[in-house]
Order: sequence, then C-alpha cells, then structure tokens
Amino acid sequence: MGMDGSTLDPTCEAGMDALVADVFASACPSRRILDDVVSRWGTLAMVALTEGAYRFNALRRRVEGVSEKMLSQTLQALERDGMVIRDVQATIPPRVEYSLTPLGERVARRLRDLIDLVEAEMPAVRAAQERYDHEKQQVTVRP
Repeated sequence: MGMDGSTLDPTCEAGMDALVADVFASACPSRRILDDVVSRWGTLAMVALTEGAYRFNALRRRVEGVSEKMLSQTLQALERDGMVIRDVQATIPPRVEYSLTPLGERVARRLRDLIDLVEAEMPAVRAAQERYDHEKQQVTVRP
C-alpha cells in the first residue's frame, strides 16, 4: 500500500527502476521527462540542436522568444534527462556548446516529424479555426 492507503501501481512507482514506465501514472517519473521534452522551449531547443551543436547565445537567437533563464533551465533539465550534452571546451574564455545525445537525437527526430506535420497542415488548421470562430460568433449573436 502507498502512504495514502492506495494500492501501489506496479507499472511505475517513483524510485523503483525495475518497473515498467507508464506516463499515464501520475507518480511515474516518465511524466516529468515528457514534460521536459514537450515543453515549448524543450521541443524547440531539441529540434534546433538537430541542426548541430550550438553555443548558448546562438541557440537563444535560434529559439526566438526564450529568455536566458528559461533556456538555461530547459537545457539543464534536458541534460539531466540524458537528451543534451553540455561540452565545456578549455579555451580562454571557456567555450560551451550544447548538442544532442544519441537518445536526444532519436527523440528530436520524432519532434521534428511532429513539427513538420503541424506546419504542413496549417491551411487545414486555419480553416478549422475560422469555422470554429464563425460558429461561436453565430451562437453569441443569436437573440
């Protein structure tokens, strides 16, 4: 039994490495990893890194709109999750580059496919939004 009296879910209890991950289980650590990867900045940073290694400020310019603090936190989380490598080169001044790990490359490829699909389907999305907005406007205009 769990501390709250509930039965433990054998698919993914936090801290139990031998169990199967289940992102639908609220206590499963895979859910936090998914949050890191599919957050707005996590997704954009990872897909940008498929283009090659980036220095911090170059990556910040590539991912328009991200603050320095958010990019730093995102990269730290992705590094901890095994998706990103932070390479500090012993130069003066030190040069730091970020790149994807093999796992990060596999995940980023899937994210790139999703982005490509969304971008390719933008005309259909815009049409759906216009239909929706028009229908909602009609409902609010009726006496």
